[in-house]
Amino acid sequence: MKFQGELLNVKCGGCVNSITKSVSEIEGVSDVYVDLESATIEFEATNDSVIEQVKHKLESLGYPMDEEHNSIFKKAKSYVSCAIGRMD
Repeated sequence: MKFQGELLNVKCGGCVNSITKSVSEIEGVSDVYVDLESATIEFEATNDSVIEQVKHKLESLGYPMDEEHNSIFKKAKSYVSCAIGRMD
């Protein structure tokens, strides 16, 4: 099943790299695409449970879905994830 959603805190290519790498490592996920300009993510998932795993992973990286609460803690985590993505 295809999933598409809008993310918060996506700022640059480092963010895109971190998101793409982390989400691609989740079993049951394929064809991950993150668009920097629209701050959206698209991927194929085998079921709804996998989609929930991806949302949880994104939130832990500091990139919650648009409908989720965006705290200062999540914003700070996104800067760390971004820096890691720039080094990869």
